[in-house]
This record gives sequence, structure tokens and C-alpha cells, in this order.
Amino acid sequence: MDDIHAPTVPSGPTSSWSATNGSGKTPKTLFELMEEKDNVEAELYALGDVLESHGVNMNTSLITFDGYPRDDIDIAQIRTTRARIIRLKNDHKTLMSKIESGLHDHYASLNSQQESQQTASTSRLGNQRTTATSTLPDTPFAKINSVTPNSPADRAGLKQGDAIRNFGSVNWMNHERLSKVAEEVQRDEGRVVLVKVWRTMDGLGNSEDVEVRLVPRRDWGGRGLLGCHIIPV
Repeated sequence: MDDIHAPTVPSGPTSSWSATNGSGKTPKTLFELMEEKDNVEAELYALGDVLESHGVNMNTSLITFDGYPRDDIDIAQIRTTRARIIRLKNDHKTLMSKIESGLHDHYASLNSQQESQQTASTSRLGNQRTTATSTLPDTPFAKINSVTPNSPADRAGLKQGDAIRNFGSVNWMNHERLSKVAEEVQRDEGRVVLVKVWRTMDGLGNSEDVEVRLVPRRDWGGRGLLGCHIIPV
């Protein structure tokens, strides 16, 4: 009897980006790779829901105790879904490697440009450093949609409209549809989490960087550990 647990993975490219990076093709930009990563994560999230709807996961047995295929689940769909998840996880790993390499090249280029312009004025050099430190890693990935008065978020100084750039160890590259933010909150309950936000100061578009010390806790008298609503951007 064939192993009904083992998904059959066809040969050939497993996602759209691998085909576009072939011989003679222009490599994707860093931002295009990031967009592809987000698409892969979104599909993985949806496929996880498919398995959950069947009451199974990647390791759930598809046969009965006496070795026969289960008749209470759609085995064909589950195998197909598992195979797609395996392919997408491989794609995600490769994409993250390419993104990491792209970020390294990006900052190596910035550093090279700065070194070649050391004879420029102090003010110009200062502007270059500001540009270098405010690029990709601190890109906002979420924003504060609302803040409950006297909540941990309110006491930390977070405000409605703040654009979140870093939430503890979570940033725009690894937030995984904000699921990592939730994990960070649960893991650091009662401990300080450093949150960096980009805050608009007036109607003219003037903004500033703000860093707050947020302590997730349950005993503040309201719902949740933070008392604020965070949405993706």
C-alpha cells in the first residue's frame, strides 16, 4: 500500500519568483522579494486554515489504527495541501536567504558611498548617516488604531496613529502578519518591551522617532495585555 501520508511533490519551479530569476532574466529587487515573501506567508496562512478546517495538521495520521485510509476526511485535499505547504516553506526559506543577502549588499553599498564622500562637509555627512539609519530595517509594518485610557499602551506613551517600526525583536521582515507581535506580547508579559514608532506631529507631515517602554500586563482593568488595537499597514 502506498504511503498516503507522503505528499507527491512534482518537479519544476515551486513558485513564481523562481521562474523569474532564471537564466537571462533580471533579478528581482529587494522590495519585490519582500512582496513575494508576504504573498508566500499569506498563502501558508490560508493553507493552514484549510488543514484546520479538516481537523488535521501536517503530522496527523490519515489512516486508521488497522492501516486503512480514514473515511471521515478528504485525504486527497489534505495531501495536496500538505505538499503545497512543503513547497512554500522551501520557497520562503530561499526568499529569506535572498532578502538577507540583499540587505547586506544594500548596506555595504551605503557604507561604501559614505566612505567615498568623507571629504564632504560635516552637515552633508550627517545627512547621509541619517539616511542610512532610517531605511529598510525600520520600515513601519503596523500602526496603532486605538488606545484605551489608563491601559499599558497609554501609560507607555503610545498614541493613536503611531506607526510601529520595531516591537521588541519584531520588525517588518519577520512579523508574519502580526502573529509574531502577539507571541512577543505573551512571552514578555510583565516585562519591558521596547517599541519604536514613527509619530506624525502635525498636519504638515512633520514626524519624529519615538521609543517607548511597554509592559504587557493583565491587571490594568481592561481587555487584553496592551489596551490598544494594532493593525497592519
